Formats: sequence, C-alpha cells, structure tokens
Amino acid sequence: MSSSTASAFRLPSPFPCSPGVSRRRRGGAVSVRCGIGDFIGGDLLKPDLGRWLDDVEKHKALAIYSPHEGGYEGRYLNRLRYQGYYFLDMTARGLGDPETMLTKIYPVCPVCLSTTLPLEAHVGKQPIARWYFPPEVDFRLAMLPPNAKGLVLWIIEAKVLSKAELQFLALLPSLRPKVRVIAECGNWRKFIWKPLKEISGLVPLVE
Repeated sequence: MSSSTASAFRLPSPFPCSPGVSRRRRGGAVSVRCGIGDFIGGDLLKPDLGRWLDDVEKHKALAIYSPHEGGYEGRYLNRLRYQGYYFLDMTARGLGDPETMLTKIYPVCPVCLSTTLPLEAHVGKQPIARWYFPPEVDFRLAMLPPNAKGLVLWIIEAKVLSKAELQFLALLPSLRPKVRVIAECGNWRKFIWKPLKEISGLVPLVE
C-alpha cells in the first residue's frame, strides 16, 4: 500500500497527545522523552482531580477513556463520592433502550430456567408473562438520602452504544438535574475525558 493510500485511511483522533512523551527519529534512532508520571506512577500523581470535578459540574455528562490496565477510574470515582454523590453502576451490554429503562416503567419477560432439564422451546405451551420494573434512575433518585449531592450514572462498556443512545445519555442531566453521567467509551494511554455531547455529535468536537 502506497503512502498516499495509507494516509487516506488516517482519521483525526479526538484524543490529545500524551504530555511528556515524544519520539524523534535521528539518523535511524528513536528517542523517547518521559515525564515525571512515568517514574512516580500514574496512580500517585493526579494533578487534574480539580479539573475533573469542575468538568463534571460544568458538562454534567462525560465520556472517559482510561488505560487498558485499569484501576485509574477508581481514583476519579472516589473523588465524586467524597463530594456526596451516590452511584448507579450499569453495563451498556444488554441495556436495551436507555430512555425506557432509565426513565420509564419498562417490561421484562421472565424466562423459566431449570437446573435439571434443558431449556426447551416455548412452542405456545407456556403462559406468556410480563413483569414491570420501575425506572432505574427515578427509583434511585427517590431513595437518595436528604444530604446527597446527586446520583452518578456510571456506564461501563459504553463504546457498544449507538450514537442516538449516547445522545440520550448526554441529555439525561437536562431531564434529571440531580443526575450526572459518566460513560466509559474506550481506552487511551492516560486517563482523559471529553464532554459526552461532543463525543455523541450534539455539539462540534473541540480539539
């Protein structure tokens, strides 16, 4: 593949370059410059926690990208917990329609499972049942203690959600003012975040 053809497949990345790391080729050699975080450890040096809290209150819905090795999310989660937030952790896989499940009474069809017999086809011989559950967000909001600052809806594996579903999550704090949304939309070399409205396409992406 020629260089012109390869460059046609390069897409602009919404992620910033990692500070303190650069690669320059000098006569065939590659030099790498490291920052202080590479020696101290990413979990011990967190100068952006203040900006994290400010952005949560400003944008109310964030898309986060954490390193593959994991563990960094807990530092930022705990900082919100110290501020008085309560958490609702959910996975995007099997979420269904977010608007219905989070803000409306939604039906669930129970499946009869047996530990001794294999699961057989329905073939119209079993009664069709339907259970109704309260909206997840509204139910948790009603149970918050009086001194709670709000509810953080933390969505893991949000990268599997469609653009329309991400847009609803970005608008959810407008419908429920005490709700903040954090969506894990992927991975990156360091822990970064972007407003969910930018990632979902509601507003232009700011570099």
